This record gives sequence, C-alpha cells and structure tokens, in this order.
Amino acid sequence: MIDDVAKDTLHTRLRRDREALLWKLDGLSEYDARRPLTATGTNLLGLVKHVATVEARYFGEVFDRPSPEPLCRWQDSDGSDHWAAEDETRDRIVAFYRRTWDHADATIDALALDTPGHVPWWADPCPNTTLFAVMVHVLGETIRHTGHADILRETVDGRTGVRAENERPADEKARAARFAKIEQTATAALAEVRPTPH
Repeated sequence: MIDDVAKDTLHTRLRRDREALLWKLDGLSEYDARRPLTATGTNLLGLVKHVATVEARYFGEVFDRPSPEPLCRWQDSDGSDHWAAEDETRDRIVAFYRRTWDHADATIDALALDTPGHVPWWADPCPNTTLFAVMVHVLGETIRHTGHADILRETVDGRTGVRAENERPADEKARAARFAKIEQTATAALAEVRPTPH
C-alpha cells in the first residue's frame, strides 16, 4: 500500500514539474527561448531538451526499456542536449519531451518501485539501483532545472510562477522597492564584516 502511495506521489509531482518547465517557454520568441542567459550558455529551450534526454535515458536504458527516441550512446554525450541546434525547432523539442513523458510514464506504470535497474554512467559502487531511486533522482533533476528556468524566465521578461493560472501581473514599483531593500540589507552586511583598520 505504501509503495502505491509513494509511487503516485512521486509521479504526480514529476508530471506537475514537467508542465511547469514547459510553461517557461510560453510566449517567448524563438530567440529568447534559445539565447544563452548565463556565462555557461544555459538557455530555456536547452533545459527542456536536457530534461527530456534525462528522462529518456533513466526510464529507458536503465530498465532495459530503450527509448524509442533516437539518442546517442551515453558514452558519446557531448553536451549538445543542453541547447537547440539550428535545425531543431521548439515544436520538435517540446514534442520530443512529451513523447518521452509517454515512454517514462509507461515504464513507471509497468514496474514496481523495487524493480532493479542499472545506471552504467553512475560510478561504482552505485550503478545498481531501483525504480524508486530513479524516480527520486529524475524528479530532483526536473525540479532543479525548472528552478533554473524560473530564474532565466524572470531575467528575460519578469514572468514568474509555476502555472499560468497562478500568475499575477508584476507590480514593478513593489518589485523595485523589494530589490532596493534587499540590496540595502546586503550592503549593510558587507559593511559589518569589514575589518576595522588599526
């Protein structure tokens, strides 16, 4: 009984955060969806592509249920799953993510939480695992990258939140006042830790 509750809880949260990640692309131009927003090139569409690849590998190869999506061998991964190539449209990447959900959901539905899996890219002594551990791991990856997407999207146009129905129009005056207050507090803390000259 507890296994069913645990599985359902993890799966429900994974589904919620998948949708939240995709929502971060809503209303963006092709440029803003793709452009690098950090020094390392992190971008919104790349985050979606990366998380789709993560799900495809973990809920596919790990349980000997290979993803029907074409993926390079994990040994040959070169980081190109972190950004969209010129010939990869947003629609194509989103469709890849949604098809990956279907395959991952089928794996989750078909297997018990204690089903053994093997993650060849995890170092010894940890490559042998279970569906439960993989669900926790993939949920953590999805939450982490959705958090990245939250910050990136706010940087692009100020939009924040998990779902469109919860979004409120930004009060720019209140936002600026809050920013100023936090900056003032940080500056005051810096002054407090400076050593006094002798």
